[in-house]
Order: sequence, then structure tokens, then C-alpha cells
Amino acid sequence: MAVAVEPTTTTTATTATTSPRGTVFLNVSIALQTVALLFQAVTAGLLLSTSYGHTLHDVGSRVIYGATMLYVIAAVLAWRPGGGSPRPILYSTGFLVLASVQVVLGIAHMPALHVPLGVVMFGLSVLALGHAFTTARRRS
Repeated sequence: MAVAVEPTTTTTATTATTSPRGTVFLNVSIALQTVALLFQAVTAGLLLSTSYGHTLHDVGSRVIYGATMLYVIAAVLAWRPGGGSPRPILYSTGFLVLASVQVVLGIAHMPALHVPLGVVMFGLSVLALGHAFTTARRRS
């Protein structure tokens, strides 16, 4: 029985390190989310000045929502099978909540809250992206 316990302990120690593949997927998902949020800022300006701005902003909102869900999936995969920290799951879930609120505010035509929340989301996404790449650089 003692022999069966030793490989389990070794396996646990091996999975404690973060998988580089999970970290790369996490960083790419954060970058995609950040670029999508920047695109939304551009289409918000187009919304005010062109006839096709509404369509682009609508498509961009769906891309952001999808990118945020991808961020949640990447955070879970980097944590559970990859052995990383569970903290990105909290961040990505927070972004998903903010994106949901943003959709509701946009549909309700409440620009006084929709625009500032978009700015906050972009700033937080840039911070998360900077943190992710700084952490990745330290590991290598």
C-alpha cells in the first residue's frame, strides 16, 4: 500500500506547476477581450457619426461577450488541469458579470452608465493583460 501512495504524491507535485499551454491560452483570451473592447470604443464613436455604426457596435458587443466567455474557460483550464492559480477565474467571472450589465445598459439606452462602464471594462482588461504578460515574462 505504501508503494501506491508514492506515485500519487509524485503526480500531485508534478501538477502543481502551471502548464505553459494553459497560460498561453489564458493570455490570448485576455488579449482578444482587450482588442474587442477597443473595437467597441471605436464603434461607439461610429455609432454617433455613421449609419452603420449601430450594426458594428451590435456585432462588437457579441464578440466581447464571446471573448469574455472564452476568458472564463481559459481561466478554468489554466487552473484545474494546468495547475495554475484560481484567481483568474474570479477576474474572468467579474468581467462576464460586467459584460452582462453592459449589455443590459446598452439595450436600455442608458449611455450615462453604459459609456463609463465600458471605459472601466477597457481599463480593467488592459490591467489584466499587463498582469498576465508580466507574470508570463517572470516565469520564463
